Amino acid sequence: MTVRIEPATVERWADIAQVFGPQGRRADSCWCQRFRDTDAPDNRAALHEEIAHADTPVALIAYDEADPVGWTRVVPRSTLPGIIRNRALARILDDDPSAWWATCFVVRRDHRGEGIGVQLLAEAVDWARRHGASVLDGHPVDTDLLTGAPAPSAVFTGTLRMFEEVGFTELGRTFPSRPVMRYVLSE
Repeated sequence: MTVRIEPATVERWADIAQVFGPQGRRADSCWCQRFRDTDAPDNRAALHEEIAHADTPVALIAYDEADPVGWTRVVPRSTLPGIIRNRALARILDDDPSAWWATCFVVRRDHRGEGIGVQLLAEAVDWARRHGASVLDGHPVDTDLLTGAPAPSAVFTGTLRMFEEVGFTELGRTFPSRPVMRYVLSE
C-alpha cells in the first residue's frame, strides 16, 4: 500500500486524534510526549500546543486516501530533553546540533502490517534533509531479541527492520534489543 504523507499541522488536529485511536481520547495517554518536557495540563494539550506553535511541523501523518492511518514525530534531537539527558544514548551519540530524531511511530490497529511505518520513516528522512539535518537518528527495538510477540506499545519507537529497510545503519546499542540507528544526510 502506498500512502500519502503530510505534515502534522493544527488544521489536521482531528486526523491526528483519529490516528491515536481509542487511547487518544484520554488526555493523559502518551500523545507523543515521552521524550519532551512540558508545563501543559495533560499530554493531549501539550501536543496540541506544540503543533499549533511550531514553525516547522513536528510530525508527519500518513493517509490511505482521505483516511489518517499513521504518525511519526521527526524533530531536531535538541528539542527532546528525554533523548539529550539519556546517559546510555549519550555514550553513543555525538554532540551534533543539526542532528534530528525520529520517534513515536503510531499506526492504526486496522492498518498494521501494511508497511506504513516504513513509508513514514522514509518520508521522515526526506523531511529532515529538507530542513537542514545532518543525520536522522532513532532508537528502535530489535524484535528478534524479544521473547514472544511485543505489544504495540513496546515498539512505539519503531523496529530495527523498519530502520534497516529505509537504509539506516547501526551506531551501537543501549541494551541488547535497543540499537541506535542513523541515516547520514550530509557529509
